Amino acid sequence: MAIQHIKSGKPADQRAEDDARVRASVESILKDIETRGDAAVRELSQKFDGYAPAAFRLTPSEIEAAMQKVSLRDMEDIQFAQAQIRRFAEAQRASMTDVEVETLPGIVLGHRNIPVQSVGCYVPGGKFPMVASAHMSVLTASVAGVPRIVASAPPVKGEPHPAIVAAMQMAGAHEIYVLGGIQAVGAMALGTETIDPVHMLVGPGNAFVAEAKRQLYGRVGIDLFAGPTETMVIADDTVDGEMCATDLLGQAEHGYNSPACLITNSSKLVDDTLAEIDRLLQLLPTSDTASASWRDYGDIFLCDTYEEMRDVANDMAYEHVQVMTDRDAWFLETMHSYGALFLGPRTNVANGDKVIGTNHTLPTKKAGRYTGGLWVGKFLKTHSYQRIDTDAAAAMIGEYGSRLCMLEGFVGHAEQCNVRVRRYGGRNIAFGVAAE
Repeated sequence: MAIQHIKSGKPADQRAEDDARVRASVESILKDIETRGDAAVRELSQKFDGYAPAAFRLTPSEIEAAMQKVSLRDMEDIQFAQAQIRRFAEAQRASMTDVEVETLPGIVLGHRNIPVQSVGCYVPGGKFPMVASAHMSVLTASVAGVPRIVASAPPVKGEPHPAIVAAMQMAGAHEIYVLGGIQAVGAMALGTETIDPVHMLVGPGNAFVAEAKRQLYGRVGIDLFAGPTETMVIADDTVDGEMCATDLLGQAEHGYNSPACLITNSSKLVDDTLAEIDRLLQLLPTSDTASASWRDYGDIFLCDTYEEMRDVANDMAYEHVQVMTDRDAWFLETMHSYGALFLGPRTNVANGDKVIGTNHTLPTKKAGRYTGGLWVGKFLKTHSYQRIDTDAAAAMIGEYGSRLCMLEGFVGHAEQCNVRVRRYGGRNIAFGVAAE
């Protein structure tokens, strides 16, 4: 029996139309920010967030006032989460070492891992103020040693969100702005009269923020192309419909266009999961959002074999992939395209999003085929260097270099090599002639 696509969402052409509308809107707004700077940013903030203070950057006293509003329990929970994220980020950083090796006598090659010099970290607000995103971006950049970390989040109910500000400050932000959406990432990337531009943008966001980062890429670096949250459950009959439905809807509540997918080899699990989804949507306070996502962006695939389940999952390359089967280690070993794996029924995406220690900024829209998620290494640039320590080495490598340059017709290149052969090797090589 072939793989059965039991349930599908919006057709691809309709999704493309949605993307095109977002693309045109973002292009216009970014041009306005680049042309008019602070004035455009202020108008956009007033229009979208109803917020236009004297200054968007928080002062130290404003940061302290916001932090005072956070309860002791919330502060302790933020500190616990940041400790886990810092511990894993530090272990990742320790795995990245500088290299220097003498490849031939007198010829030394190496590389250094150098932090990006300035980073803009966007933290989503809106319907769900994502405190955890401050840990994931700001703290990870801090562990990498970035010397200027700018953090921005939209206002919530007309003022800075206290827990987000606390998380940014505790994670190591050097500048904190209360700006949301395209105006935030546009201002950080392009610069305005009051905001110096950064070298790199990181952090998740809605479709408009993701598209703004895409259009700004090249002018600045970005972490990855992060679209709406995606979640996939790969399950067999070792788990039940309640577990699968809960994990699907738990991520579908992110937004109206958050894809959720079940891949299974159990027809009973399909039926049980669908029944549980109907039941849970009657109870979930965020059911308006989750139900729209499931209706328009939900998929179910019924497969015959575990190999088919894996192949469908690799082809879709979803952001969060939860594996609950009798062979989770096999999926870890054989899957190659995803954002992050969550292995076994004890594990869940929510823990990964908030506290367990891995980074929750992950690739979407099949970007998992060519990149992983945000991690400390994204903030480091690996730069190579070369050094020749002896005359003999300079003359020897110069002879090879000269001949290979002439092979391609680059006479000027060859002469760079030849002058070293003459000077350090005592060879009288004429201009425009390959060293023999």
